[in-house]
Amino acid sequence: MAILKKFNFVGGRVLKTGIAVFITALICELLGWPPMFAVITAIVTIEPTAADSIKKAYVRFPASAIGAAFSVVFNFAFGDSPLTYMLVAVATIIACHRLHLQDGALVAVLTGVAMISTVQDHYLSNFFIRLGTTLTGLTVSTLVNLLVIRPDYSKSIKAKIRQLIVETGDLIEGRGTEITRHQPLHRETRSDFQKILKDMEAIETLCKYQKKEWKLHQFDRKDMRNIHYEFKKLTILRQVHYHVGNLVSLPSMHLPEAKSQIVEAMVKSIKSAFHHPDFAMDESHDAIVKELLDLLRHEVEGREAYSHRFSEETVIYYELVSIHDLLEELNHIHKFEIRHQKLLEKSLDISS
Repeated sequence: MAILKKFNFVGGRVLKTGIAVFITALICELLGWPPMFAVITAIVTIEPTAADSIKKAYVRFPASAIGAAFSVVFNFAFGDSPLTYMLVAVATIIACHRLHLQDGALVAVLTGVAMISTVQDHYLSNFFIRLGTTLTGLTVSTLVNLLVIRPDYSKSIKAKIRQLIVETGDLIEGRGTEITRHQPLHRETRSDFQKILKDMEAIETLCKYQKKEWKLHQFDRKDMRNIHYEFKKLTILRQVHYHVGNLVSLPSMHLPEAKSQIVEAMVKSIKSAFHHPDFAMDESHDAIVKELLDLLRHEVEGREAYSHRFSEETVIYYELVSIHDLLEELNHIHKFEIRHQKLLEKSLDISS
């Protein structure tokens, strides 16, 4: 394993696929079965989590049986012809869709189409052999996914969220600089915003994978709590980017010099807090927030009574104050996280 870690292209899933293919082909060779169908099934059955492999195995086996059945029927009727390939593929896809076996449609179509050129006169025996090879591939790949190199996404989740927080601080400062210098939205700023949104979705997917693994494997209580806190941070980060999105969508405007200085100081202070591992905010940050609140209060109070539309200037102040509030939540969550870690370490020391 230490040697494999030197090569970035050899990940856990790649290694598990190789193991599953080797074992599946070996079993088929011992049983005298053609390994091609079993190997195809083993390759496509390796999922990011063992829970997904087990769940989809229940779908893929009956789907493969449908594909094999259509292959035998149409081969008997039309022989090895282009029409047979078309009918097997179309009929298998339709049947899987009607029977809600969509997750197994790919394996079923591959099995059915690949069988056409190999089916001879013994249609029934060929059908059951294909089912046997498919079942072998499903079983081996599921067991390998469950027992070999247990997936653990916790370190990756934590590192990616930390990187996302830093990038968020950079994005807020960059957009704030554009606003205070009366510049339009830069293409790079919009691109960075979209990239962070995609990265958040990818991290949320990893969190879902990790929760599924907890159902099958016993994980350390400390690791589970760490992921719990990281997911909370990610949720708050989602809210932060809602407000950042509002800043991104603002048109170009002109702020007075004094107000521009306050906004610029605020975005720089926010960036500094996002870059800090504890999300710490010093007294100078509190002073800037107070100035920004005064500007916001002045804008709201000076608004005409019948006006229901906030000015762009008011939106800037409101969004920055909202981001500050969420930054305080991140700070509180981090403090709770540290406190719980210390309590957990004490309880583990006492129990040991």
